[in-house]
Amino acid sequence: MSRTFLARSRVVSSLTAAALVVATLTACGGESKAPVSDAAAALGTIEPGVLKVAIQPYAPYTSLVGDKMAGLDADILNAVAGKLGLTVKPEVTDFAGMLANVQSRRVDITIGGVAWTAERQKQGLFTDPPYYSPPAMAVRSGEHYQTVEDLQGKDLGTVEGYVWVKSIQAVPGAKLHAYPDGNGVFDDLGAGRINAGFLDPLLVLAAQKERPELKVETQYLTPPSDAEVKEHPQYEYFRSYMTAFYLPKQATALEKAISEQIRAMYGSGEMTKLIEKYGGAPDQFLKPAREIAATRRGVDRPADWQPPSIS
Repeated sequence: MSRTFLARSRVVSSLTAAALVVATLTACGGESKAPVSDAAAALGTIEPGVLKVAIQPYAPYTSLVGDKMAGLDADILNAVAGKLGLTVKPEVTDFAGMLANVQSRRVDITIGGVAWTAERQKQGLFTDPPYYSPPAMAVRSGEHYQTVEDLQGKDLGTVEGYVWVKSIQAVPGAKLHAYPDGNGVFDDLGAGRINAGFLDPLLVLAAQKERPELKVETQYLTPPSDAEVKEHPQYEYFRSYMTAFYLPKQATALEKAISEQIRAMYGSGEMTKLIEKYGGAPDQFLKPAREIAATRRGVDRPADWQPPSIS
């Protein structure tokens, strides 16, 4: 046997041994993922043990800070995911993309002031409401609108795809201004191009603090009566509405598990603390209006369903 062959054999043997060492270190090192529990795996997420979440930049409800979610909805879901043994993996899109990504099952869930509607539930699953959203308006300081009748003939703004689009279109003489995001609503409101903007209430409160030059204030609309809603069904979203987390139709186990955790957070006081953290009043955000239960009974909840509430 030649010396050259022996030398090559030693080189090959050394390389093979080194490769085995590297493979072993990689398998045992920090790159490996934590094991997924059987309970977490049974939730049926797209990637076992990982909760893929679609959000939009919508502080103080949802935002991305580094690679972590922040905001009211984010805090709620992060707490729920921790209890279920799931690792949260957020991705940022716009509101239309949030809904579409759920309906096509590119993500496991979307959050951030998403209103329950009978139309949306046909294409996805909604959790029990983590909180309820009172009928808030952003208006220019000095202007006052108390009833839907006061909005007739006015220029009214909201974000494309939000439930208030159809509500505004139903107001006699009102002109709808729809924007890609809430910033457009505030910009035009501050410039006097619209009279009022319909957005989630914590967003309006945040804008008052962060953009005082706009001279915007929060007003709460007097909810339309049952008779008014019967005559104009689209006025429903001028009342307090229920938010929820939205999941694909296939995600029945995950929806059930998240809803159970949401109810537990009402009972433990965790939800109250989170609402207060972001400036909301628990009595407004965590007590459903009397018509809320009937909205979902017999649609995507049993006939005896009771929405969660603080006492």
